[in-house]
Amino acid sequence: MSELSGSLFQRALLEGGFGPRFQAYYYKQWNTYRMDYHHHDSTEIMYLMTGSCRVDVIDASGHEERHALKKGELILLDANVPHRLIVEEGVSCRMLNVEFAFAPIEARDETTIRIGTLAQEEPALAELLQSPFTRLVLPDPEEILHTLKALVLELDRVQGGQGVMVRLLFAELLLRLARLWREQLTPSRQHAHHYIRKATEYLHQNYDRSIRVEEIAAAVNLHPGYLHRLFRQHTGRTLTDYLNALRMDKAKMLLAGSGIPIADVADYVGIASRQYFHQLFRKYTGCTPSEYRERIEHDSWKRPAWNPVQVEPQPENESQSREKGENI
Repeated sequence: MSELSGSLFQRALLEGGFGPRFQAYYYKQWNTYRMDYHHHDSTEIMYLMTGSCRVDVIDASGHEERHALKKGELILLDANVPHRLIVEEGVSCRMLNVEFAFAPIEARDETTIRIGTLAQEEPALAELLQSPFTRLVLPDPEEILHTLKALVLELDRVQGGQGVMVRLLFAELLLRLARLWREQLTPSRQHAHHYIRKATEYLHQNYDRSIRVEEIAAAVNLHPGYLHRLFRQHTGRTLTDYLNALRMDKAKMLLAGSGIPIADVADYVGIASRQYFHQLFRKYTGCTPSEYRERIEHDSWKRPAWNPVQVEPQPENESQSREKGENI
């Protein structure tokens, strides 16, 4: 199996066993600079960390495209696309650049994550690899930057651009780029998706304590009422229902997989009242915490996996709790 070109858009990437081959990676401060047009046989990510700049690209039809970049944006350039960097007089910027191509993976190498395998598991990546472009400009909520920094640091630690962590971070980079690209395809939903994701992340990180609606809204920079409407419109669930379901899932995990006393489980999932915890647990599972643990212990010798009872809960009246300023 011979090496491929550096382009992202090759069918062999989807069908064969290929992994990354890094050509260059570096941080660079640019001050009043004008680069000549050039191209190289590798895909390039130019991430603007500070300042502003312009990247000019010659498209497939020979026309020049000019792209103004600001902090927190990146441009993804396919291989062999002519491009240049322009930093206007009196302006500066700092960039993180990574250039990579693709190389075949030896059959005996079981530690490298194949790009084709990733695409089979992630529809967004498969779609991206089959949607050729010369350049792609994306705003980044710092997820790409975090991965890029970790990748470059790991590349400095290892020889020849290899190593398990390098492969994992490159896989993460491709997946995050693909998901971010897909979000850009549906700009009408991008706004909602960003805030809903931030809200659910906040709930997953804080479910073990009392949470007020105002706290969640402040964490995602939205008005509480607007966040409620947005969340329900795009998920079909209220914030309270989502949080309660999350807490009951965590409670089931603790009851089934730990020796934590039942009386203490409520505190582990952020519910101050044990009576209220028992009410919620019955509502979401159809049984009490004691019955659930007994069932798991009784069935554990029969089968290797447990199957918790699922009962669709009735949505709670959030408007009343918001009016009273209660926690959710």
